[in-house]
Amino acid sequence: MRWWCGEMMASERVEAMEKRGKVLAERAKRVPAAMWKRFWNVGREDPRRAIHAIKVGVALTLVSLLYLIEPLFKEVGQNAMWAVMTVVVVLEFTAGATLYKGLNRGLGTLVAGSLALFIQYVTTESDRIFRAILIGAAVFLIGSIGTYMRFLPYIKKNYDYGVVIFVLTFNLITVSSYRVENILKMADQRFYTIAMGCAICLLMSLFIFPIWSGEDLHNSTAHKFDGLAKSIQECVKGYFSDEKKEIGETESLDSEDLTGKGYKDVLDSKSSDENLALYASWEPRHSLHCYKFPWQRYVKLGAVLRHFGYTVVALHGCLQTEIQTPQSIRALFKDPCMRLAGEVSKALKELGDSIRNRRHCSPEILSDHLHEALQDLNAAIKSQPRLFLGSRNSKAREQHKKSSSLPSVKTDTSALMDWRSKKGGSREKEEERKVRPTLSKIAFTSLNFSEALPFAAFASLLVELVARLEMVIEEVEELGKIAHFKEFDGGDEDSMIGVKCEKPTKVPLPNQLPPHAGD
Repeated sequence: MRWWCGEMMASERVEAMEKRGKVLAERAKRVPAAMWKRFWNVGREDPRRAIHAIKVGVALTLVSLLYLIEPLFKEVGQNAMWAVMTVVVVLEFTAGATLYKGLNRGLGTLVAGSLALFIQYVTTESDRIFRAILIGAAVFLIGSIGTYMRFLPYIKKNYDYGVVIFVLTFNLITVSSYRVENILKMADQRFYTIAMGCAICLLMSLFIFPIWSGEDLHNSTAHKFDGLAKSIQECVKGYFSDEKKEIGETESLDSEDLTGKGYKDVLDSKSSDENLALYASWEPRHSLHCYKFPWQRYVKLGAVLRHFGYTVVALHGCLQTEIQTPQSIRALFKDPCMRLAGEVSKALKELGDSIRNRRHCSPEILSDHLHEALQDLNAAIKSQPRLFLGSRNSKAREQHKKSSSLPSVKTDTSALMDWRSKKGGSREKEEERKVRPTLSKIAFTSLNFSEALPFAAFASLLVELVARLEMVIEEVEELGKIAHFKEFDGGDEDSMIGVKCEKPTKVPLPNQLPPHAGD
């Protein structure tokens, strides 16, 4: 009997191992296809990535000739490795980043080499012990000062990489000079190899399919407006959707991605905007004018857009709150809210197009339609005073309605007294745990305007979007003036001739409307 049981267990193990082997084999077959799909998607999102990879490969091949060609190897020797290291470190995705790193590396190497040769010249006539002491003191002093300089804001922002290369090169040459006799030849060869590596990087980056940091910053800023406009439209569309959802039920994954992607790109752009603005400041001028292009104004505009995006995040959160306004109440305000959101989205798209085309925005960007949508929303809210303000009679009717529709739900005071009596009584702890989660819902249910309160928050956020939109428009207009954008022409947006953009008329918010508005 035991032998038979053992045979059964062995056969089951064999079958389990066979199944596991089949699963692993199927996964192994899917791995190449999945990896190829991921590689393809990365290149499809931005074809310039593939071009940059090819450029790096060509640059590495060129510097490898210092090793492969015998005459060149005899000239530079083992220092040819510094050229390879320079290409790997310096050749970045954009031309501005390559210029930033290349010039910093070249300048740091030149200054460090000159200082190291000066230290070697001063200590040449000294005896060996005193020379070692001087070299150690110089290494300590330069290393400490260079590291401390990296904390200075201006140095950290513009020359941090150059200071690192300066400290590294100075230490390598100075310490090597204690053992190497011909330190001048070593420093000379190292400088030449680094210069050749930087020259190849600049050649590949500036003249062969250049990728400009300024253009990336400009296009990404214009793209932010389109993303925010789409997020607002999806938020309002989802809020007034006729699909029935349970309380607390979130949106579908597709809708969630479509709504959140627009404002997430804006909220996560601070670091990339600052880096692109820094690299763009190192790039040559892109126009025939010699004025300094205001890349930092793009960073400031990005900060204003992030504050605008925070309101969009709060608007999106209204779709996922635990307590929701009934669809019947929301339908009363659907038309003015949809119109208001549409006008805000339209204004954002116009701002994005004006930046994309490098022209001033339209004087009619804050149109009368936006003003009318605000007035209609204000009038719709004023037409339902009992819904938002309530009265004694409406309070009694609501309490009677809730007591009749929810006979098992008590007021918050009675529920709390019952819970305390149950807690002090002889009931078990499991019954207490069943009562506790319902207390918050009972308290919210006792509010006479709890059903309208979530919509009041949603409407106030829509009005807040209009207020923040004016700040965005002012910042875009300031950027257009400093960057010398072309004037707006209603007949042809791309034309250089047109009427200068007037300052947009400020749209009064609902609390600023005349007393008779909406009556």
